[in-house]
Amino acid sequence: MIILDPLIHILIIALQVYVYMVIASAILSWLVHFGVINTRNQFVSMVGEFLWRVTEPALRPIRRFMPNLGGIDVSPIILILIIYFLQMVLQNVRFSLLSSGL
Repeated sequence: MIILDPLIHILIIALQVYVYMVIASAILSWLVHFGVINTRNQFVSMVGEFLWRVTEPALRPIRRFMPNLGGIDVSPIILILIIYFLQMVLQNVRFSLLSSGL
């Protein structure tokens, strides 16, 4: 428990940070698509490239199984739901470890 509890807690925090990155990536893609921000700006381009490289490996398998919804991409929502499910599982494991006294 001395090692597992902090590791599980760090995993839960890392998953939450990843959720924020998925949300930021979706918002950035909307802003670029609607012409609010321009990707010719070097900072926007760097942030967009970073977010795409971080989130795309997790979103690509979800997109493969999703039906075409006419240009609406719901894969970030599904990924966030999966991450929240994993966080709940990890919290239950953490709680059972703490209550059993291991």
